[in-house]
Amino acid sequence: MTSTPFWLSSLTLAAAGGWLAATMFGAPATGKEPRFPQLTMDQLDAKQKPLGEQIMKVSSVGIGGPYNPMIRSPVLGQRLFDLFHYLRWETSVPVKLNEFAILIIGRQWRSQVEWFAHAPLAAKAGLSPDIIAELKANKRPSKMVEAEAVVYDFVTELTTTRKVADETYARAKKMFSDQQIVDLTAVAGNYVMVAMLLAMAEETVPSDKQEPFKPGEP
Repeated sequence: MTSTPFWLSSLTLAAAGGWLAATMFGAPATGKEPRFPQLTMDQLDAKQKPLGEQIMKVSSVGIGGPYNPMIRSPVLGQRLFDLFHYLRWETSVPVKLNEFAILIIGRQWRSQVEWFAHAPLAAKAGLSPDIIAELKANKRPSKMVEAEAVVYDFVTELTTTRKVADETYARAKKMFSDQQIVDLTAVAGNYVMVAMLLAMAEETVPSDKQEPFKPGEP
C-alpha cells in the first residue's frame, strides 16, 4: 500500500477545520499590504452578510481565498456562489473526477489556494495520492484509470490548445454523457476564473501553513 505523503496529510487536516481559516488569511509572503484585507463576518455590511453566511456553511477556507475578493461585489459574488454550488455539489461529474479537474487547473496556474483547498478534497473523494503527487510535480500521472486519463487529457488539451481534438472528444463521449462533458468543461473554465481572482487579489494560504508550490519548482 502506498503511504500518504506528509504534505497531503497536513492539507487534509487543514481542510477538516478549514472554515476557521477565515481569520487566518493574511498579507502575502512578501510582507506588503494585502490588496484585499481579509474580512471577517463582523465586518460584512447588510448586502454582504447573507452571502457570507452561505459561504461559511460550505467553504473549507471560510471567507478567505476567492471569497475574500468576491464578497466585495456581493451581487456578482452571489451569482458566482450559486455557480460554484452547482459545479461542486450538484454537477453530473463524479466527485473524484470533478476534484481532479479542479486540481489540473490549480496546477496549471500554480494556484496556492486552489491546491491547498482542493488536494485534500480530491484525496477524500478517492483520487490516488500517487496521482496527486505526480500532478503536483507537473507530470502527467502515470497510473490513471481510463476515466481519469480522459479527464486529464480533455481538460489539459482544452485549456492549453484552446480546442479538443476529435480523438479526445470521442474518448470522452465513450466515457461520459453530454451533460457530463458540458459540466466538465464548465468546472475547468470556472476554476480558471477562480485562479484569476486569487492571482489578482494575491490571496495566499493561511499564515500558519506552507504554500504547496515552492519558488523555483516547475
